[in-house]
Amino acid sequence: MKRTILIITLFITLLSGSLQAQYFGRNKPRYNQQPFKVTETEHFIIYDYLDNPEKLKEIAAAAELWYDMHSKVLKDTFTTKNPLIIYNDHAGFQQTNAILGDISVGTGGVTEGLRNRVVFPVAPTNQQTHHVLGHELVHAFQYNKVLNGDSTTMRNLANIPLWMVEGLAEYLSIGRIDANTSLWMRDAVLNDQVPRIKDLDNGKYFPYRWGQAFWGYISGTYSDEAIEPLFMNTAKYGLQNAVPYTLGISLDSLSNSWRRTLKDHYGRWAIKGKKEDLPGKTLLDDDNAGQMNISPVLSPNGKYVVFLSEKNLFSTDLFLADAKTGKVMRRVYSTTSNGDTDHLNYLESAGTWSPDSKRFAFDAYEKGRSVLIVKDIFKGRKTQKIKIPGVPAFSNPAWSPDGKSIVVSGLVNGQTDLYQYTFKSKKVKRLTNDRYSEILPTWSADGKTLAYSTDALSIDRGRTNGAWTMNLAVMNMETGTAENIDIFPGADNMNPQYDKNGNLLFLSNRDGRRNLYKYDVATKKVYQLTDLMTGITGVTPYSPAISVADDRDRILYTYYSKGRYIIHQAKDADFEVKELDPMSVDQVAAALPPFSPKQKDMVNTGLRLMDTETETNPQMTPKKFKPKFQLDYLGGSTGVGVNTGNSSFGAQTGLAGGVDALFSDILGNNQLYAGAVLNGDIQDAGGQVSYINQKRRIGWGINASHFAFQSGWYQYYEYVDVQTPSGTVPLLKSTLGLERVFQQRIGGTVFYPLSVTKRVEMGTSAEFYSSRVTEYNDYYTLGGNYYGTDRQKLPKGATLNLNNIQAAFVGDNSYFGFTAPLKGWRYRVGVEQYLLGDFNFTSFLADGRRYFYAKPVTFAVRGLAYARTGGESTAFSLQYPLFAGNSFFVRGYDRDVYNAAEDSVFIYRTVGSKMLIGNFEIRLPFTGPRQLSLIKSNFLITDLNLFFDAGLSFYEKEDLKKDAYIQHVPILSTGVSLRVNLFGYMVLEPYFALPISAPESQKSWRFGLNFIPGW
Repeated sequence: MKRTILIITLFITLLSGSLQAQYFGRNKPRYNQQPFKVTETEHFIIYDYLDNPEKLKEIAAAAELWYDMHSKVLKDTFTTKNPLIIYNDHAGFQQTNAILGDISVGTGGVTEGLRNRVVFPVAPTNQQTHHVLGHELVHAFQYNKVLNGDSTTMRNLANIPLWMVEGLAEYLSIGRIDANTSLWMRDAVLNDQVPRIKDLDNGKYFPYRWGQAFWGYISGTYSDEAIEPLFMNTAKYGLQNAVPYTLGISLDSLSNSWRRTLKDHYGRWAIKGKKEDLPGKTLLDDDNAGQMNISPVLSPNGKYVVFLSEKNLFSTDLFLADAKTGKVMRRVYSTTSNGDTDHLNYLESAGTWSPDSKRFAFDAYEKGRSVLIVKDIFKGRKTQKIKIPGVPAFSNPAWSPDGKSIVVSGLVNGQTDLYQYTFKSKKVKRLTNDRYSEILPTWSADGKTLAYSTDALSIDRGRTNGAWTMNLAVMNMETGTAENIDIFPGADNMNPQYDKNGNLLFLSNRDGRRNLYKYDVATKKVYQLTDLMTGITGVTPYSPAISVADDRDRILYTYYSKGRYIIHQAKDADFEVKELDPMSVDQVAAALPPFSPKQKDMVNTGLRLMDTETETNPQMTPKKFKPKFQLDYLGGSTGVGVNTGNSSFGAQTGLAGGVDALFSDILGNNQLYAGAVLNGDIQDAGGQVSYINQKRRIGWGINASHFAFQSGWYQYYEYVDVQTPSGTVPLLKSTLGLERVFQQRIGGTVFYPLSVTKRVEMGTSAEFYSSRVTEYNDYYTLGGNYYGTDRQKLPKGATLNLNNIQAAFVGDNSYFGFTAPLKGWRYRVGVEQYLLGDFNFTSFLADGRRYFYAKPVTFAVRGLAYARTGGESTAFSLQYPLFAGNSFFVRGYDRDVYNAAEDSVFIYRTVGSKMLIGNFEIRLPFTGPRQLSLIKSNFLITDLNLFFDAGLSFYEKEDLKKDAYIQHVPILSTGVSLRVNLFGYMVLEPYFALPISAPESQKSWRFGLNFIPGW
């Protein structure tokens, strides 16, 4: 019986690994084939497919300028030319294979450490592209210094806090004058939430903003000369030791001084404890929506507002609310529920209402490009999905007052212009065509003019503090001529909106903050409407943050407070109007303290002189594209990956101790992984080689592996007679039996992602299993003294040869919490045909999971069916049966249950060739982040679960009848579990379960432990 249980447990473990391993997961489809070309400059190899030589020249010149600036501060140079991989737009960037994993809408660029590839898209504005390039090149220097340092390796990167890494990239690419970061600092001072340095590791504090403020303080206090040694000493010794070693001051003292400096500086505008006097009243905050409520769009009749919010925590969705009361009426659109698009463009775009206030249009990403979705807002159905011809990427649609057309800000070949799409003719008119970036368009009520923000004046006149800034402009729609509004020079004047009188409301950081202003079109006078301690803003300075109704006296604005984005509503009478000098600009409130003229300041000096230092004709040499397939990484192994798919057998448990090697081409389209392990005897050696090709929409891969899986048993004492030269000696023998199951496998797979959430897979594999038992014997005298030991290899066991072809359809739009999915759905439907091996049969799999989130809990349901049928399925399953009592399927059925005296064949009632599993859980995030969990914790991440499990295994339907030789019965259990995330390394699930269907003597609560994430 024990040997039978051992064999069943071994093969069921392999089965459960195959069924639950990473055969779910979202996709990164290759919708487009980008024809990359290569250009070399002095320090870079640029890969791009821009059909815009001037834009490429601009980026090349900027890269060389950033290189020169960063190398001086960081005291480093590149020994080889660094690769830059440029995508035309964000939807193209999200398809890159150079970066593993998903790329979110909010990711502006990535620098990966294996080959120091800087990968980024051209952004909607010239300044955003320039900043992302400068930011990512700081990371390139950081990786280069640490990975190629004399006394540092990749392990030293773990010593540097994320906020130091990202903050330094922000500081070196933006500098000390930054109204956006200063807004965050003022908010913290106002609400007495300025953190200590050691608190910055807390996820509560955004690493970019707080890290930038930290490095601004270091530079202003100790000069730029302190930046490089502090960074490198942190890599070598950790921050706690690096600060006194580099700066001669303790970390606590540095922290106190930094906090005091921030409070003193920003306290001039943000008085701690003083309540902000906000015009109007709160409409949407975390009481009736989420903590991030952004991009409000008022309906023309002023009755409704559509806004973006993370109200449901896991995704940023569009919601409809009453514009008077703030009551959320319904969710308009969600990529979780509406699986026909990949992503909402929520970061820097808002939608637009039709003139009759009945329909709403917004942009989303679908199949590698932007699409315009038009919905009947009250009937809840999608009415149109529009691809604007010739404009693959666009944002911020603006519906014309006559309802006939929509204007968008389109990004084509690295150039952002305004385009007008006419619904009836489906034709596109290009309204602008220049190197300037035109964004955030809005129509006048009569449809005669179009206002927008542009960097035209800044491009022509030069940067301010190293940045191109945005001015307002108005286009005459009849003549096509545009007029730049020259006010607040050097400030960002954004998000224009026409008020009911035809004047322009807009946001500006002209006073170093972010306030609301009005431009009188007739008199050309400027008025300030708000004087806020923090400011009006979206997630970024380019996000739309105000909206005005055509027919009603109502204005909405997004106010930032206590780390939240709150939507307020106001009327004209609520604002205190103050006329200003249109040339009045004061950026003191935007400065990161301290500023000391005595300190060497290479960073900000370089930013101020950027226009004079830029090379207008950088050295550029076209080269032939070569994949450059080479070694990316070579290092020690802590495990070998698992086989996935429908296959009934696969390696769930990896092996430790060995070497890993990863090879790829420059674009990451071809990847080769090789791993070898040795754990114990030479017969325990294993390894695998895997190759994957993702160059085209249809991807494919091959894999070959050899693994040895160990299991064991122990036999206590038995009496034996041992022959010795002096005669026969009676001894006691204890035996440790070590059984090794060897698996050799070769397989191939083809996969076709239909979208981010759905894919089709096909594959084939050949697997060969063999086994051998080695007995390790210890001998003792009858008096208990150790006598000796020996080892004996038993004859080789049975072999098994399995060959199959398989296919599956997979869907996954779930959102994973910290230990299990909490929202969305997953499913996998597959079929396998085993043939030309020891057994021929067919298997079918259907696995569906649904997660209903109702704050604060998730109701999770799983239904799984797996069946072997036809051919030799019964013969195979008699030897290697499916087992419903595996703890991943039904918890609570342990060894004692199956050894119950009153039902010695209970285990046989739970095995078969067919298996049905049903699970229901109520999942409560127990400890973890405040937004999600019942108890806030920065370290202990757990979910508390109430569960009900059900399972049934059988061979034929006759097995379910009462008069069957052994009746197969459903097994049920209920209980509670606590899943624990161990620092992202693994998930443990201790549980107490009541095996409801167990024999009477065993119906008691039982403790168990799973080592897998929740289903």
